[in-house]
Amino acid sequence: MGKKFIMSYSCGKDSTLALYRMIQQGHKPSALLVTVDKKAGRSWFHGVPNELLDEVSKALDIPLMIVESSGTDYEATFKEALIRAKENLGIDSCVYGDIDLEGHREWCTDRCEEAGIEAVFPLWQEGREDLVYEFIDSGFKTVIKNVNLQWLGEEFLGKTLTREVVHDIKATGSDACGENGEYHSFVYDGPLFKNPIDFEAAGIVKTETHGYLDIRGK
Repeated sequence: MGKKFIMSYSCGKDSTLALYRMIQQGHKPSALLVTVDKKAGRSWFHGVPNELLDEVSKALDIPLMIVESSGTDYEATFKEALIRAKENLGIDSCVYGDIDLEGHREWCTDRCEEAGIEAVFPLWQEGREDLVYEFIDSGFKTVIKNVNLQWLGEEFLGKTLTREVVHDIKATGSDACGENGEYHSFVYDGPLFKNPIDFEAAGIVKTETHGYLDIRGK
């Protein structure tokens, strides 16, 4: 029997690869759980606007479960969403795209234990660079959306991740996978998608520490 799971989905490359592997192994996704900044109307961390989250859900043909949070209630709202998914969708597990950060795994596992479900980490302890290349070679396409300016310049924003771009990222001293927060991405096409996500760049926003590619639906 395969797992009936909810996917903790950021729209980034790691959670997409984890989702892909689970589906290939015969498990069934019941929903995409996406945490959204209540004030901004965008996903936490990756900053994907709600309108594009809907398009992603349609292209993947997986229902969307939006979890709105102000930030201070992030943990509580996430746990409540898992409990609702268990009660209403009959899920037995939540899948995460984390690779090797113990603090992240502990947080995710604790939320699942509170909800009475299993936490699953398909990419856990695998080589970061190997995972990036597996993602690219599998045919997925992702655009670099956020960068930590301490590591990567704003010229990386908007680039589609290729083996050549990964080489350029490594040349800066950054992790190929961006696992230390050097960059985040938005996956817009690939083998799981019925159609590419049609989006456009709406400019670059910079703070003292980060650069963000603002994207919106066409």
